Amino acid sequence: MRFLHIADLHLGRQLGNVSLLDDQVYILSQLKEIARQQRADAVLISGDVYQRQAPQAEAMAAFDAFVSDLVASGMQVFIISGNHDSALRLGYFAGLLQKSGVYLSEVYDGTLKSIHLTDEYGPLTLWLMPYLKPGQVRRALGENGIVSYQDAVKAALRQAAVDERQRNVLLCHQYITGAELSDSEELAIGGLDNIDASVFDAFDYVALGHIHKPQRVGRETMRYAGSPLKYSFSEAAHKKSACVVELGKKGKVEISLQPLYPLHDLRLIKGKMSDIMRMPYSEDYVWITLTDERVMPDASYTLRTAFPNMLKQSVENSHSKYDLSVTGMQALEERSMLELFNDFYRLQNNDRPLDEAQTAYLKKIMAKLEDAQ
Repeated sequence: MRFLHIADLHLGRQLGNVSLLDDQVYILSQLKEIARQQRADAVLISGDVYQRQAPQAEAMAAFDAFVSDLVASGMQVFIISGNHDSALRLGYFAGLLQKSGVYLSEVYDGTLKSIHLTDEYGPLTLWLMPYLKPGQVRRALGENGIVSYQDAVKAALRQAAVDERQRNVLLCHQYITGAELSDSEELAIGGLDNIDASVFDAFDYVALGHIHKPQRVGRETMRYAGSPLKYSFSEAAHKKSACVVELGKKGKVEISLQPLYPLHDLRLIKGKMSDIMRMPYSEDYVWITLTDERVMPDASYTLRTAFPNMLKQSVENSHSKYDLSVTGMQALEERSMLELFNDFYRLQNNDRPLDEAQTAYLKKIMAKLEDAQ
């Protein structure tokens, strides 16, 4: 059985004020072609299909076309909701879509959806685990001892009663301890969402989503697919890919990474104005840092003639260091709740930020709110 494992599409996301929908449609077409070339039996999508819980119509249309084309090519599609998705919205019409070979996780009610498949090596079970929070699992199972995210996931898997004698694949959208982060992920306050990799030992392959850098965690067969596009400048050095997983007999898993090539790359450029202006014209999304001792006031206009999609400009020299966000304020959706509250507090208190005690208290309150959802 051969799968294409992808995650964190974040359809509808922006970089600053720039819509990435054209870039996302372009990369979805590339993913479809990889699935066809690799002769995948199914595509696994491990959460964060959309950037928002109430996605734009254009983002929904793009995803509809993507999944419809996969099904038309003879592939099954397995999808779970991530922390950016609405489990209720994403799981709508799940029963009807299942008849077409599209399997969606639904709102967690105490059971994990499982789909039983068969190939020449015998039975294979796919488990769909949507993004889980402690309070959600505690209410569904009636277990008051569920406090952490690890408690929640362990309880959900214990309830599933996975048969380890057979082959099992899990779709999961959580933070596994040790994974390398970027600025794009939204994690729980205080690190409460850490889950040890050993929790998933029963599974032959764990198809992870949530972390944007493609990587293994703990073992080769437990992988974050990573986002197909770079969604923050902290991801500029990432090598994006799609993960092809082939399951043979029990204990036999082969993995290959297929490189992805974006419509526009996202890059960091640093140097003197004269050197940068000698670089080839590029429509990539760039953050340019000038190191000249004297920077002309109209430097951004000059830079735009060679880099029309410049998102940010900085100056770094012996006199000053400052940033200019060319496209305006960073999108609110890209800032954490703590950052937004701190911005509001500074507006009300003559630009004085929260002190350590206030920050600690606010984190405690936010952790309670996170758990209550």
